[in-house]
Amino acid sequence: MVVIALVPAALFGMYNVGLQTSTLYGLEWGFWRMFFYGLLRMLPLFVVSYVVGLAIEFGSAQIRGEEVNEGYLVTGFLIPLIVPVDVPLWMLALATAFSVIFVKEVFGGTGMNIWNPALVARAFLFFSYPSSMSGSSVWVSKTWAGLDGVDAISAATPLAIAHDGGVSTLTSQYSFMDMFWGFIPGSTGETSVVAILIGALILVWTGVASWKIMVSSIAGGLLVGWLGQIGGATDLPCYFQLVMGGFLFGSVFMATDPVTAAQTECGKWIYGFLIGALAVVVRLWNPGYMEGMMLAILFMNTMAPLIDHCVVTVHTNRRAKKALNA
Repeated sequence: MVVIALVPAALFGMYNVGLQTSTLYGLEWGFWRMFFYGLLRMLPLFVVSYVVGLAIEFGSAQIRGEEVNEGYLVTGFLIPLIVPVDVPLWMLALATAFSVIFVKEVFGGTGMNIWNPALVARAFLFFSYPSSMSGSSVWVSKTWAGLDGVDAISAATPLAIAHDGGVSTLTSQYSFMDMFWGFIPGSTGETSVVAILIGALILVWTGVASWKIMVSSIAGGLLVGWLGQIGGATDLPCYFQLVMGGFLFGSVFMATDPVTAAQTECGKWIYGFLIGALAVVVRLWNPGYMEGMMLAILFMNTMAPLIDHCVVTVHTNRRAKKALNA
């Protein structure tokens, strides 16, 4: 169900890859050429992600004498959606191998990992190869577009534009509706709010993901964004935080991972709220890093067991006091 919920974001992302390439390089492509160009650019990423990840999963299952778990089908689909479309395939293979080995298999396989494997793959790429994961020239693909002799065009994401120039500079290039529909540079699966919301409805309707984490994450981001706005840290309206970068994608598909998220019902509210709040704190008060969602989720993955422990302890103590008073 998670893979099905991701399909709208993936399909739109493929179209947007072609759209951004066609628009910024002045190519006169139609809809289908844009879509198929994006499809052809994304296919190698999916192939590398699945081949490398599943090979390690199969090998580990054989060593442990266990059956192969289907959990990697989600991770393998997520990784290509959260990286730049032109990331070198060998980097993607290395990041995937690192994530599967050191985040899943070392801890005992699917269901035992502490951190979200797809996000760790992205973090590995970001800190090991920052020039391929950030900047203004990594978000538009010119491979296979007949542009081999043309220099890469700068295409800053809305988050980078807002960070450097504020709301006036941002809205002069991209309207709020451009960001809402997803006609902007960015990681393939993260640009379209509409596609992500369709996926969110599927996950909530089927009961696969927790709506409490989604709602509380959005609430945390809006609150800190509003505090930053009235405090002078930014001139962006707080709701702009939801349509820039990977905030909504992370809230819907990453933060809700049932293995790495908080398990208690109260803990889910706390966990989600802190993810949204920390992500916007990083965006507003860390000049060296514009996108805080990845680090916020990984940090709260680490803290999720502590949150559950505190919630259970408080609940147990409250029941014990009631029993004594009775």
